Amino acid sequence: MHELSIAHSLAELAIEEAGSLGMRRVRALYVKLGMLAGVVKEALHFSFDVVIQGTPLEGAELIIEDVPVVVYCSRCQEERTLPEPLPMRCPVCGTRTAEVLHGREMELYALEGEEGDTDDAPDRRDQAERSQEERPFG
Repeated sequence: MHELSIAHSLAELAIEEAGSLGMRRVRALYVKLGMLAGVVKEALHFSFDVVIQGTPLEGAELIIEDVPVVVYCSRCQEERTLPEPLPMRCPVCGTRTAEVLHGREMELYALEGEEGDTDDAPDRRDQAERSQEERPFG
């Protein structure tokens, strides 16, 4: 199950990035996952929950955005979104294609959390909760 090593890598990257962004708590990680990435979404969720136990990410949610397969059809001269990953045929004209534009990616693209130091958290809890935001990076 390579999803465990992927979850571990996601957690390490998120911890590092949260530190550089000054986040004291991460509530959610946002990941784009292509249909052809070779990753089982349910296994990644399970593995992530296991990996973050006892880390600064404990309690964070993994939010996965499915990325459909988008191919280029040479006959239509257009990008086409496939309704299913296979067969790799233009859904309009039926021409076979192997030119995949999207659908293979796996990208951690944002973190959601609270900024600030933990030393002053009790005095500024409401302010910290109001300052929750999605933080893009990459």
